[in-house]
Amino acid sequence: MRFSPQKPSLFGETLDSLTGQLEAADFKGFRAKQIMDWLYKKRVDSWDGMTNLPKDLRAWLDASFILYPTAPVIDKRSDDVTQKLLLELEDKSLIETVLIRAPQKGVGQEDSRKTVCVSIQVGCAYGCKFCASGLAGFRRNLMTAEVVSQLMHICRREDAHTERARAELASFDNIVFMGMGEPLANYDTLVRTVRILNAEWGLNFGARRITVSTSGLAPQILQLAEEGVAVRLAISLHGATNAVRDQIMPVNKRYPLETLIPAAKAFQQRHGRMLTLEFILIEGVNDSLDQARELTKIAHELHAHVNCIPYNTVAGLPWKRPSIRRQDAFVDVLRKAKVSCTIRREKGHDIEAACGQLRLKTEENRAKAV
Repeated sequence: MRFSPQKPSLFGETLDSLTGQLEAADFKGFRAKQIMDWLYKKRVDSWDGMTNLPKDLRAWLDASFILYPTAPVIDKRSDDVTQKLLLELEDKSLIETVLIRAPQKGVGQEDSRKTVCVSIQVGCAYGCKFCASGLAGFRRNLMTAEVVSQLMHICRREDAHTERARAELASFDNIVFMGMGEPLANYDTLVRTVRILNAEWGLNFGARRITVSTSGLAPQILQLAEEGVAVRLAISLHGATNAVRDQIMPVNKRYPLETLIPAAKAFQQRHGRMLTLEFILIEGVNDSLDQARELTKIAHELHAHVNCIPYNTVAGLPWKRPSIRRQDAFVDVLRKAKVSCTIRREKGHDIEAACGQLRLKTEENRAKAV
């Protein structure tokens, strides 16, 4: 399904595209850089806030564009300092953006390391059996502006609540495309978004602090390797054998491990940086020690870090998280094999922070109210 907004958002423009449109409308091209500074450095939320622009230019901007194509509906903060925004789009679709704070020793909460998890689709078509994002099916791809604006909502919120934030810098440390949707299935939007975030005139955010997570679209992994954007790559593996991945990840039927692993290896060799293997631990499905041993082989072959994530329960799905003892036994196999790994204990369970949960719950409540 394609969506055509009444007016485009300025957050979807590049410096070159905006310059061209300004000049076509008989305005000076240098104004584009001023406008981008207002957007990304000064974070204004109205045309009148762009005070060094002529009134006729502000009127043209108002007639030609909107600013934010996303509007906050719910802003929830959990007890473990995870924060989730539920955002509404122009077509009334809902998406989620999550800010995860990782407290550092000797610093306060607001000075903790901050990672923003953004969505790139409304729903998901890949149907991973354990994920809430695809429960309501796939609706559409997000446009670039709808992705960029998620990050700018976080910037403006953090600017207002922390002394750390500076107007010319992002108010967080890392960006991960691990929210709703498969990033590599919305490839052009992903790449355009990264270029806007990375640009000096944009958010000036280093591409090496941006992680793209994929369920395993091998051809697009190879394409991204040659794209010229130095992002990190995370593979949502969740099974160390085809038998397990086939059970919970339909994408594996098209791109089995024999296809996925060489593509990931090619990406790693092209960029020379450690990959991440995401592995959600699900009781009785992929938490066996045999799976751990198979996972060590893949991690060594790819020179990858393994991020073990105990399953975040989703209403309506049968899966459960393993016991702490079972989790630790799994991780112990990896560490004894000299695999770089972490186990990410639960974050945000009290605010439905697993991908798609808050959106799904809100849509169900809306349907009941009709």
